[in-house]
Amino acid sequence: MPADHENTHDPVRPQRKGAAVSRAWQWLVEGFAALGTVLIGVLMVIICADIVARNLLGASLPLVSELGALLLVMIVSLQLATTIRAERLARTDLFFVGLKASRPRIAALLSAFFNLVGAIIIGLIAYASIRILGKDWASGDYIGIIGIATLPTWPFRALILAGMTIAALEFIVRMISDLRIAATQEARS
Repeated sequence: MPADHENTHDPVRPQRKGAAVSRAWQWLVEGFAALGTVLIGVLMVIICADIVARNLLGASLPLVSELGALLLVMIVSLQLATTIRAERLARTDLFFVGLKASRPRIAALLSAFFNLVGAIIIGLIAYASIRILGKDWASGDYIGIIGIATLPTWPFRALILAGMTIAALEFIVRMISDLRIAATQEARS
């Protein structure tokens, strides 16, 4: 056997493992965003079908308003983590870009604080969603009219909870990245 096979310490292996976890996380975040995009198309079809039904039949389709409201909240929660990852949340970039250029360490620490607050707030929303999901599951809550069309609400609530949880975790990932940047900036000083 060659000598390099005898060496059990491989410095590349932890990097590969970290890269694989990072890729899997990115795949999950982007997958949720893609599902949200598909649901935007579904929502558009539902709204267009309702418009056609109102004009041709003189009546609205069942479930449209309730389903539209649940889908809208679900779409936002599914795509929130990607918005965080792309750094597209609203904040004062005019101030932040200048700070990043002149004081990168302070900018990284400020960004880490922003991401910590975001993780806490979105985490609290996710935590509150657990009770709502549990209530909907236990009570068999549904939308619609019995005998015409009904849908259980718990699948929507479960996806909202999953989206908010992933968004909170993405805030934490961003915060850790910012803290690493701040640490490397300190080491350069």
